[in-house]
Amino acid sequence: MPTDPLLLQERHALILQRLQTDGRVLAPDLAQWLQVSEDTIRRDLRDLAAAGLCQKVYGGALRMALPAAPGGTPAQRRSAQSDRKSRLAAAAAPRVAPGSVVFIDAGSTNLAIAQALGEHRLTVITNAPAVAAALVDKPLIELIVIGGRIHAETGASIGATALRELELISPDLYILGACGVDAQAGVSAIHFEEAEFKRRVAALSKAVLVATTSDKVGTAAPYAVLAAASLTELVAEHDIDARQFDAFAARGVRVLRAARP
Repeated sequence: MPTDPLLLQERHALILQRLQTDGRVLAPDLAQWLQVSEDTIRRDLRDLAAAGLCQKVYGGALRMALPAAPGGTPAQRRSAQSDRKSRLAAAAAPRVAPGSVVFIDAGSTNLAIAQALGEHRLTVITNAPAVAAALVDKPLIELIVIGGRIHAETGASIGATALRELELISPDLYILGACGVDAQAGVSAIHFEEAEFKRRVAALSKAVLVATTSDKVGTAAPYAVLAAASLTELVAEHDIDARQFDAFAARGVRVLRAARP
């Protein structure tokens, strides 16, 4: 605990250090720790959020969700952490019921799920060419591709054409690729248009599943997609933070752990 008044930059550095260590900070706790008012802490958190260093939420802040490989291509991101994503896919793929209609959007974990789908009849809708390519040779899968211009960073169609084509679908399950996942902040995305597209698919779907690596749990991206309580299932790695596990479960979300390495 500081014994002398701290400069603004010193407070910010300590807040960011705590945020990196704990994943989240609460304004009352920080005020007590740094011996300043909660109003001062709230101003600090607003400043840090405006600088893109955290994501402000009610009562505190979360680590900012970042792209899996800043500056990398979708192909480069798909090759990262492949073993971890394969274990998530093995846990998530059985949640797809035979004969159902499932929407799988972009993301390296979602691609692993598509590759892990069993040999039974399904209708798969996707806006991601990489997912479509993984499924096109599976004879029992009816494949529907949502089109339009491909967004370079996400590797998916998310623009006006894609949104219009969503009017024709009503999936039984939406496998949603998330950038940030938190029991308080919900599911979030880095790009504005991407978040809008995901919100629309979620609204059209009977159930929503997110499979995520641990580095995304307890983080938030700038654009909200779905409240935690609106998520049906969360497939997480075996070491998901117990507080997040309990908080999602308390909101009625079924939380499944992938196998240990």
